[in-house]
Amino acid sequence: MDLSTKPATPPVDTAHHEPASPLSREAQELETQGPRALGDPMGTPQPQEDILWKGRPDRALLARTAFHTHKVGLYFAILVAISAVLGNVTTAIVCAGLGVLAVAILYGLAAISARTTLYILTDTRLILRIGMAIETRINVPLKHVTSANLRERGNGFGDIALILAGDRLLGYALLWPHARPWRFASPEPMLRSVPDAKALAATLAQACAKHAPLDQNLIQINEPGSPRGHTGSNTGPDAGALERARA
Repeated sequence: MDLSTKPATPPVDTAHHEPASPLSREAQELETQGPRALGDPMGTPQPQEDILWKGRPDRALLARTAFHTHKVGLYFAILVAISAVLGNVTTAIVCAGLGVLAVAILYGLAAISARTTLYILTDTRLILRIGMAIETRINVPLKHVTSANLRERGNGFGDIALILAGDRLLGYALLWPHARPWRFASPEPMLRSVPDAKALAATLAQACAKHAPLDQNLIQINEPGSPRGHTGSNTGPDAGALERARA
């Protein structure tokens, strides 16, 4: 399975090559959005590729769902309430200050993560330009995508986790926070907090269907909690094909 990653600095190539085809105007514009790929094919759509979608996580939603700012804030709020009830005013003030500081740090990390992330979907692959400390470019060929899970977050936003066939070459630590939680043994790349999640899921399904047999490909988007055999979105002619393939 050809899942590949690459550091942000492009390699030095001293060999003589034919001049590369000029990038499309849209691909060139991507260089000004999020982390730059500097024309590296690992992170830049090539002239033969069609760009189907590009986007990045919503900062506030990413802070709540990936960095758990609401849970941390609630935890310190409970500590403040308990301290106040027990009459420990000083402790309550300290807990309140620590809570504000913790939430601010987590929100700041989420803001940096959103700013240093760019998802690019082409007709052949999904490119993830990610990395808060060390910029990394990850390629996920669509022919290896077998299924996906869509979790709606409200107001059209949602998360889309990809289930991949073949050997798992992507590390959870490398992907985080762009990985489905608790899938350590078999990490699943996740598009986090993206807008118009349902429409993107349908676009992704249609793109994947062009690279693999229908019964081995992403033909439906499974929503957590849905009964077996029922899905929130079906983009293939056979709604049960994927379920039968898994059996």
